[in-house]
Amino acid sequence: MSLPSRATVIAKHHLAEALPRRWRHVQAVAAKARALKHLVGADGDVLEAAAWLHDIGYAPDIVDTGFHALDGARWLLRQAFRPRLASLVAHHSCASYEAEERGLKPALMAEFPLEQSPTSDALWFADMTTGPDGQDLTVDERLAEIRERYGPDDLVTRFWMKAEAPLREVVRRTEERLTA
Repeated sequence: MSLPSRATVIAKHHLAEALPRRWRHVQAVAAKARALKHLVGADGDVLEAAAWLHDIGYAPDIVDTGFHALDGARWLLRQAFRPRLASLVAHHSCASYEAEERGLKPALMAEFPLEQSPTSDALWFADMTTGPDGQDLTVDERLAEIRERYGPDDLVTRFWMKAEAPLREVVRRTEERLTA
């Protein structure tokens, strides 16, 4: 079974029934990542698998710390996925900013190296231009949706205020690659 196929089966098993809205988001992020594979060459399967698994840490049977990126990445390592895939999941979409808000940044950085590459950029782009129900959004629409969903005082809103500039840079780089 290919890496993306394995990731699809696992994500569906853990998310489809337990978290149907999250599952719709994940399916759309994976479809977008599949369409971006040409930007990353040989990393195409890793990108698609990371997209399928980027929110696996929300699954009720996987949650540990409550920080989905770290919980998912740790779980992936226990399931014998390669460390690079786990690191892409651990750091997706400015996760280090959320880790800092939760007091988990030292653990995240010690356990998972931060990759800055066209592959990680494409994963962040796919996630941050896809709404919670799988709809296509601009990054501005996605950030507004997050702020509205969580409210002004939530930890998630706080970390996105800090993470907005680096996220926009990743989206810009990916858009440039798409038009090149």
